[in-house]
Amino acid sequence: MPQHKSCKKRLRQAEKANAMNRSTRSAIRTALKAVRTATSKEEALKAMPALFSMLDKAAAKGRAGFCANRAANYKAKAAKVVNSLA
Repeated sequence: MPQHKSCKKRLRQAEKANAMNRSTRSAIRTALKAVRTATSKEEALKAMPALFSMLDKAAAKGRAGFCANRAANYKAKAAKVVNSLA
């Protein structure tokens, strides 16, 4: 356990950031799964805006290890999956 006041504060901040990152990562994975498991193109297209919005927000805020490039890669892969559906 930290002894110094500043170390205690950093621990509190780290725990808060970890919780937020975990939540963001989980939501993105769930949205991505909805796109990947969609049986029709219409279903997948309905799930895409939610996924793109989450990825853009995570990249803008630097959450869950998402930089702009990683978010763009996820969006491109999701679009590729949707385009492959008949």
